[in-house]
Amino acid sequence: MPLRCVVALGANLGDRITALREAVRELAATPGIALLATSPVVRTRSVGGPEGSPDYLNAVVELSSDLTPFELLEVCQGIEHRHGRTREVRWGPRTLDLDVICVAGVRSTDPRLELPHPRAAQRAFVLRPWALMDPAAELDGVPVARLADAAPDREDLVVTEHTLRPEEPPCAT
Repeated sequence: MPLRCVVALGANLGDRITALREAVRELAATPGIALLATSPVVRTRSVGGPEGSPDYLNAVVELSSDLTPFELLEVCQGIEHRHGRTREVRWGPRTLDLDVICVAGVRSTDPRLELPHPRAAQRAFVLRPWALMDPAAELDGVPVARLADAAPDREDLVVTEHTLRPEEPPCAT
């Protein structure tokens, strides 16, 4: 039976909006995954990364998936790799980042994939777009909108005019 999943997307190098849109298209085209919803795109300063890192564009998508959480993680990492993602510096600048935030009813403490994502509840760049996409969303029984209002990075977040609808043509940022 398909499970609902939330995946966060971010990019702060290159043509960020095109990378995010292409990632959404690739997720939606993956057998066993159906795209249910996309959030607005937000711009944020880098959180936890090297000083002076470029701003990020961030969004979330809701999926329905027949894949296991680890198969979904593998799909996300494959998409990152195809978009030139490298992992030299923890939380460093990146062309594309996809994080599995939650998979309905699944908890995991596996170091390869902790579910729900261990830092999602403190990150406005995940929470605000998620709440805009689904105002009734909850993370561990707490309204996502309430978590977003309390997140330490909430002041640095700006909702952009960009969307990630797969049918939209790419545009410059």
